[in-house]
Amino acid sequence: MATAYAALVSLVQTIEHLQQHPRPPLSLDKQQVRSLQDNVAVLQEFLELYSHRLSQESEDGLVVRIADVAHAAEDVIESHIVDQILHQSGENITSIHRHVYQDLQKVIADMDLIRKEVIEITERMGTVQDHQLRGNSNPPGSFMSSSTLQGRKQAMVGCDDVLNELMEKLTGRQSDCRIIPIVGMGGIGKTTLATNAYENPLIVEYFDIRIWITVSQEYNTRENLLELVCQICKERKEALRGMGDEGLGEMLYKSLSGRRVNFLEENKSWDLFCKIVFGEEGGCPLELEEIGKTIAKNCNGLPLSVIVIGSLLAKSEKARDYWEYIAENLSSIINLEENERCLRILFMSYKELPIHLRSCFLYMGVYLEDKRIRASRLRKLWVAEGLLKPISGKSLEEVAKVYTKELIDRNLMMIDSLGCMGKIKFCKMHDLLRDLCIREAKKERFFCSPELGQDISSIQCRIVVLEQGTSKKKNDFSKVLHLAPLVRSFTCEFDEAGPLASFRLLRVLKHYVTEDYQEKIWRNEVYPIEAIFKQVNLRYLTWPVSVSLFYRLPSSMHLLWNLQTLVVKHDGIVDAPIEIWNMHHLKHVDVLRLRLPDPPIATGDEFVLPNLQKMCNIINLKFSEEVVKRIPNIKKLSWTYDDYHEHDYCDEDDLSPSRYCFENLGRLQNLEYLDCIDYYDHYYGDDDDLSSSRYCFENLGRLQKLEDLDCRFPSTVRRSDLVEGLSILHSLNKLSLQGSCLQWEDITTKIGSLSLLQVLKLGYKSVIGPMWETFEGQFSRLKFLQISNIHDMELDSGGEQPLSMPQIPSSGTAM
Repeated sequence: MATAYAALVSLVQTIEHLQQHPRPPLSLDKQQVRSLQDNVAVLQEFLELYSHRLSQESEDGLVVRIADVAHAAEDVIESHIVDQILHQSGENITSIHRHVYQDLQKVIADMDLIRKEVIEITERMGTVQDHQLRGNSNPPGSFMSSSTLQGRKQAMVGCDDVLNELMEKLTGRQSDCRIIPIVGMGGIGKTTLATNAYENPLIVEYFDIRIWITVSQEYNTRENLLELVCQICKERKEALRGMGDEGLGEMLYKSLSGRRVNFLEENKSWDLFCKIVFGEEGGCPLELEEIGKTIAKNCNGLPLSVIVIGSLLAKSEKARDYWEYIAENLSSIINLEENERCLRILFMSYKELPIHLRSCFLYMGVYLEDKRIRASRLRKLWVAEGLLKPISGKSLEEVAKVYTKELIDRNLMMIDSLGCMGKIKFCKMHDLLRDLCIREAKKERFFCSPELGQDISSIQCRIVVLEQGTSKKKNDFSKVLHLAPLVRSFTCEFDEAGPLASFRLLRVLKHYVTEDYQEKIWRNEVYPIEAIFKQVNLRYLTWPVSVSLFYRLPSSMHLLWNLQTLVVKHDGIVDAPIEIWNMHHLKHVDVLRLRLPDPPIATGDEFVLPNLQKMCNIINLKFSEEVVKRIPNIKKLSWTYDDYHEHDYCDEDDLSPSRYCFENLGRLQNLEYLDCIDYYDHYYGDDDDLSSSRYCFENLGRLQKLEDLDCRFPSTVRRSDLVEGLSILHSLNKLSLQGSCLQWEDITTKIGSLSLLQVLKLGYKSVIGPMWETFEGQFSRLKFLQISNIHDMELDSGGEQPLSMPQIPSSGTAM
């Protein structure tokens, strides 16, 4: 069901991408487009309204046919796009249009037949029963009840005695190393118990060092050892990789903790159920109490089952007939084996999940067990894979945030960590929920992986995953990938490059570097650049490249007509070609050091990147009028100024930062994040020119959406213009400074009055002076303060402590 719905959503987006492109690589017949859109709308509505009522026979037949016909339409369109781009001279335009029309007409005829069948089914089924609609009461485009993600606690009942006993053992006077195992079946609450103990204030205060590490069924011993040392020594992994295992082992002093956890008693299952469904303060209505206790009892004391079923009911109407429907389904699986019973309970929650969320939920299964998933990257992948149905007035990235929140609210996805601004930074999935994803993905042909035991040569596989691990099937799996030419997404964390020549329609290419693969990069045993940029259908591209072979993106990169995200793993400076300004759909560019050329002269809207939201690590970016007007919707921008890299590109007399047109910075009025690093070793002109006209920071006040600002300078002169610009940045939530040489008075009077500021980081020579005197009413919302490498300073709050945090040591600290 999820695969069919995702295929329909993806087809609509593919057509829209063609229609929105100023220079589409292929033109479709308007009447055919209308027929496709009308048919897709009917089929989508059918799946949204009737997915819970279809029999298994219908799901195995009709739903598979819906997925196949949507895929077939998309295959026709994208295959002809690839042919048109790569073989423009091989066939005349009239002939191409004729073949596209004929191929699409066959698909539309098949889709018309399915549409008629669907209409007949809906007429036979009549009105959907109320209790089955209530379970899916939030269709695409609606919003769930609000609940803050920040500070979300892991609910735990029935384990207070166990938690207290565990903490007594941890804080006891035993001098020997103790290992306290926590054992029990999946979902019983082992991780929740360990987390509550680990984060308990008493434990935090008692232990100088606490370490949290996850060891999955497939693991790398050395990586686990590195993780332990990194957490103890606060070192980056890269700095420790050259050390031998014995050296790493000598740095470790660790005590593991735990004990066996029992199932919840019946009354405690009910307590947890009520907390999940009605919140901490709410209570169960009398008319639902009896059936509610039956539901909680049928979860057999397993906390994960209680939490997931409770989250399902929390998001549905509080109606007795729907609760009876859930209780009836639970009672039918009560006598199964423990693990199977838990999976069936989780599956029931999945079946009640609104269909627009199912494909995003299943996509989580492509990640390794216990993987920390960067939320922003996951959202980009959902967009690139075409899994998101648009919501009016929202970008697809905003829709992805809505979907993330819905899955978290239903406890189908967990928050792993929040950023300092309270936004989700990393998320995870419970092992049993991932097992459910794997099982359903195999059943629905959603993605392929050696872990699923699939015969890739016998299925139409569109998402392929080769993750790092110990599976012996990977070599054989990799060898038969050439039998899957319709692959749209290829994720590889493997020692060998995949057979790109076999893929023509790739949308997503992710290749992550392993230690063995890093050596192959230096031996140039990697993807050829030419092979990468023949994948003209790509939307998301991240891959490692050879330093010795790669310093310039090829001019053919603009042939990737639909590219949205570009991530290049490369240590040197990479030059972008001027053709990058032709890439209409480009949204996110992240290269370690990228040099961007001036755009070509244009007379109209050509060479504009209206969708560009993020550019990171741009070297010596010039804010000319031609550049600024071509990135009107940029939200996140970081750049570095370094005269060392400019000597080959301009005269010695023209190395002043004034050539970078900072006066135009204020025109980028959609900026939310700005990061500027200045590595200039010398400056040109007098001090007055250096401190004001050089950067034109008075223009910062025009950036009314700016939330996060990070500035790092050579410590040469006080940035008075920066102070004035900051004082009117009323939208600022986070500020990081280094080398700005401000006075403490500037920090108190100018920055302290910013009413939304929550995070302040003051680095080397950001402030000059021995005394910081603060006053009541300043920094009213500050939550995090970090001061580093500022010596000989004292804090004087005039008898008050307005920051609600401990005294700041002069040597520097973070709070």
